[in-house]
Amino acid sequence: MRPVRKLWSFSSVLLSVFMMIGLLFPSFTVRSEDPPPVVRVGWYESPYNQTDSFGRRSGYAYDYEQKIAAYTGWTYEYVEGSWSQLMEMLRNGEIDLMSDVSYTPERTEHMLYASLPMGNEAYYIFISSDNTSISVKDYSTMNGKKVGIPRGSIQEEYLLQWEKRYGVQVQLIELDGTDRESLQLLKEGEIDAYVTMDFFGDPGSLTPVCKVGSSDFYFAVNKNRPDLLADLDIAMNRIQDENKYYNLQLHELYLSNPAIETYLTADEEAWLSEHGPIRVGYQDGYLAFCASDDNGELTGALKDYLAYAEHSLETDQLSFEAIAYPTAAAAMEALKAGEVDCMFPANLKAHDSEALDLVMTAPLMTTEMDAVVRASEQKEFIRKPDVTVAVNEGNTNYEQFLLEHYPGWKIAYFTDTPTGLKAVAEGKADCVIISNYRFSNISKLCENLQLSTIYTGVDMDYYFALPRGETELYSILSRVIRAVPSSVTNTSLTYYSTEDVKTSMFDLLMDNLLIVMSITSAVLFIILMLVLRSVRAERKIREEEHLVNDLNQRVFVDPLTGIRNKGSYDEHIAELQKKLDADKTTQFAIGVFDCDDLKQINDQYGHDKGNVYLKHASRLICSVFDHSPVFRIGGDEFTTILQNQDFENREDLMRRFESERREICRTAGSPWDEVHIALGIAVYDPENDHSVHDTVRRADRNMYENKRRQKKQRSSSRHLSE
Repeated sequence: MRPVRKLWSFSSVLLSVFMMIGLLFPSFTVRSEDPPPVVRVGWYESPYNQTDSFGRRSGYAYDYEQKIAAYTGWTYEYVEGSWSQLMEMLRNGEIDLMSDVSYTPERTEHMLYASLPMGNEAYYIFISSDNTSISVKDYSTMNGKKVGIPRGSIQEEYLLQWEKRYGVQVQLIELDGTDRESLQLLKEGEIDAYVTMDFFGDPGSLTPVCKVGSSDFYFAVNKNRPDLLADLDIAMNRIQDENKYYNLQLHELYLSNPAIETYLTADEEAWLSEHGPIRVGYQDGYLAFCASDDNGELTGALKDYLAYAEHSLETDQLSFEAIAYPTAAAAMEALKAGEVDCMFPANLKAHDSEALDLVMTAPLMTTEMDAVVRASEQKEFIRKPDVTVAVNEGNTNYEQFLLEHYPGWKIAYFTDTPTGLKAVAEGKADCVIISNYRFSNISKLCENLQLSTIYTGVDMDYYFALPRGETELYSILSRVIRAVPSSVTNTSLTYYSTEDVKTSMFDLLMDNLLIVMSITSAVLFIILMLVLRSVRAERKIREEEHLVNDLNQRVFVDPLTGIRNKGSYDEHIAELQKKLDADKTTQFAIGVFDCDDLKQINDQYGHDKGNVYLKHASRLICSVFDHSPVFRIGGDEFTTILQNQDFENREDLMRRFESERREICRTAGSPWDEVHIALGIAVYDPENDHSVHDTVRRADRNMYENKRRQKKQRSSSRHLSE
């Protein structure tokens, strides 16, 4: 009987296993056949949800929803309406998901909130730019004005708090339309002001009175769909784990509006009015960043930066006075003594700033830091256990840089950079730390001393330093730094990095003595022969030589593209300004071009492919604007001056430019054969432009707005292709 019992026991176990498998497999089968949930999501046209002329969707919320779908498998049904209408539909259970919903306790009774915010937004009171009855400097002028807000929005709560804080009483008008419809009512004078997000600010038509508040905003879920909320929370946490900067990147892409920061507060305007020009102390002899020219005037990237900054904000009171000091340390002492309001360049960390009772602004300029070493030890330098670095006396910025990044290195002080380089060549020091923008100044000496450079792998930022407690000045400078494009500083640094490379005539003669002697002898012989032939021939030759020299001084050609360079551009702009100053009426427009992806091509495929990319861009610009001078004014920047025929046909030329650019990109076989160029054109307006540079500045702004739109379109295209 024992074998039978064993067989029965084994059969029972086997039967149990099969029963468990039978129970499990149907559940797996059913689950695999379940379709992904269809989520009804609110769609309201705005930077959160936008549709282009081809019907392609994009926007802050749209991109976020597509990212969520990657983790949840959701598909979406888009329900259109205004924000207020869609919020009511969410309360009634007619949609499942709504974006851009600020948190209030009252709303939690009707909807569920995601555990993580999808971003943060600021709210401003906007008025029409031609409204003269409301002053941004006097909030009491808002009394009795009709102020529109989206019905049921958090803006109402912030506006009421603002009224109470400043003792102002307005007429509150709740609106049901979209933001763009409400802003149209503002422009038509149906309402006096409108409270909305900062990204709607437009210096051409809307002026912000003040900021009334800011809040986090969330995805809100249908009260009856807690299952969606659980998946949403998991997906948003996964997104943050994948990229903790995701919200910020979307904000920069869709919501960032630098124009809103160009308006000063009443307190900032008052500070400028009372104080006058902002005094900037700077380190002399420090090109490409800053230096004094032969006339004692500021030159270098800081000169261009301040010139642009004076016109970057919506005020006519901003101006700067630059004062030179021999070293950064001397400029810092002048700041402490109250001789200047701020100094540049500064590179203090928070602890050191606090110890000196100073504050640093955001960085104005950034530079790669190189180590100049003996060429024979270039490969072994990075493995040296003990390093002695030569530093100029009074260069506090390099001291701070070494303290932070190379605290174990020993510092040996020398009077100037050439002395430090000679010390490296003689073995008294191992290296000199220098900005990559300043290497051109010492390249000849390094060649003679058999020195070479290696990248330290670390960049250094340069800031304005100013006394702690100067809150209004700090705020003004912060606005300036946000308003000045990085392309201005990068172009200037590149240009001025060679400005100080001036070999003396003695050095030139000594380096090429035999050649100079041969040429001199030949020239003297030719001149002697000409003199013997006739005085008239001599005069003619001298006139021709003078003409050649004059032309050599006037003709400036970019060696890579063969078109005019920045020197030629500056001369054309100066001549154009002379005509305006002489009241010679002229029509012209400025076109500014910026090439995208150059750095990416250089990094991935090499600088030779980057040069090919720039040549393609140059050929396209010249072929379209073939009746206008074209200039390369920076690494990836071009400009043109449109007059006569091209001026009259500028709209057609812009369309032709974009059409040919798209065709080139469509047929290109390699990334460096494509041309992704943002174009901005501005027409000189004698009523509003006080100089040619005002027109250039507007063209630059138009270009950056076009660049931002292209960036969004390309981002949308990438999402669709994914």
